[in-house]
Amino acid sequence: MKIIIKAKNLELTGALEQFIEEKVETLQKFIDILKDDDTEVGKTLAEVFVEVEKETKHHKKGQIFSCQLEVSFPGKSLVTKSESDDLYKAVVGAKNDLEEVIKKYKFKNIEKTRRLIKKTKNEIIV
Repeated sequence: MKIIIKAKNLELTGALEQFIEEKVETLQKFIDILKDDDTEVGKTLAEVFVEVEKETKHHKKGQIFSCQLEVSFPGKSLVTKSESDDLYKAVVGAKNDLEEVIKKYKFKNIEKTRRLIKKTKNEIIV
C-alpha cells in the first residue's frame, strides 16, 4: 500500500506525518482482502491519498481542519472526507469513515459472488 500525504494551508510536520501514516496503515488489513490476483505476494496496487488542510471559512469562528482520504484500486476509487476543529480528530474521523466504506464495498463484492454461485447451483439442480 502506497500512502501519499498532501497538506494545504498548514505545515506537514514529522509528528503529523507519522500520526497519519499510523492511522492509515490500520486500513491495510481491509485493503489486502481486495487484492488483485496479478499482484505479487505481499504487495497491493492500492494507493491512499491523504489531503489535510486548514480551511478558511469566514462565517465560522476558530480553525477548521479537514481531512480527505481516497483509496485507489485498479478500476475503483473510494473517498471520504471529515471536518473538525482539531486536525487529529479530522484524520481519525476520515479513517473511520473510509473503513466503513471499504467494509461495505467488500461485502457487496462478496455477496455478488455468492449470488452468482447460488444462481448457478439452482440452474444445475433444475
